[in-house]
Amino acid sequence: MTKTRSKIHVKQGDTVKIITGSYRGHIGEVIKVIPKTGKIIVEKANIKTKHVRPKKEGETGQIIQIEAPIHSSNVMLYSKNYKTASRYNYITNDKNIKQRILKKTREIINNNNHE
Repeated sequence: MTKTRSKIHVKQGDTVKIITGSYRGHIGEVIKVIPKTGKIIVEKANIKTKHVRPKKEGETGQIIQIEAPIHSSNVMLYSKNYKTASRYNYITNDKNIKQRILKKTREIINNNNHE
């Protein structure tokens, strides 16, 4: 049984809106994408409490809060300018470069750090 990687519609650095779950309506930036499981980590969303044991002698344990991953199907790309969530489409510009564009607002999604 082989696991296949699912195609994820968001990239690191994208602004997304959570559409389902206890954090529904939360808007944040994608910190990390995990393609093997199809999950993403959104900034300040799905906060979980983790108890950390002391590593060295004399050190005290601590309780930290971390962002847990959520499935990528539970988020939509979000436009900060128009304040709306939308699906996306691909277009090619005049320099023959493939770009992502929001369907509702026709706004080009900037992902300069990945192309």
